[in-house]
Amino acid sequence: MNRQAKRMMQRQKASGQDRMEAMRERRSVSAPQRRTRVGIRQFLKEVRAELKKVAWPSRQEVIAYAVVVLVTVTVLTAIVFGMDFVVTKGILHVLGQS
Repeated sequence: MNRQAKRMMQRQKASGQDRMEAMRERRSVSAPQRRTRVGIRQFLKEVRAELKKVAWPSRQEVIAYAVVVLVTVTVLTAIVFGMDFVVTKGILHVLGQS
C-alpha cells in the first residue's frame, strides 16, 4: 500500500463515526509512556544480572589478543617511523639541506 492510499484511508477514517476513534489513536501514539526510575539497589541488581549473561574470554584468549595488539602496534609504529624518516630525508635532500 502506497502513501497516497494510506492518506486516503486516514481521511475516510477521520470522517463520520471513525473521527473519534482516529483522535483516540493519535492521542495514544503521541503520548509515549515514560519509564519510572528505579533505585540504585535495583539498578545494580540488573547490571549484575546482565554481566552474568556476557560471554567473557578466557585468560589464554586475553593473552593472545594482547599479544596480537602489541605486535600490530609495534609493526605499524615502525612503518610510520620509516615513512617519516624517508620523507624527511627526501625533502631535506631536495631543498639541499642535507
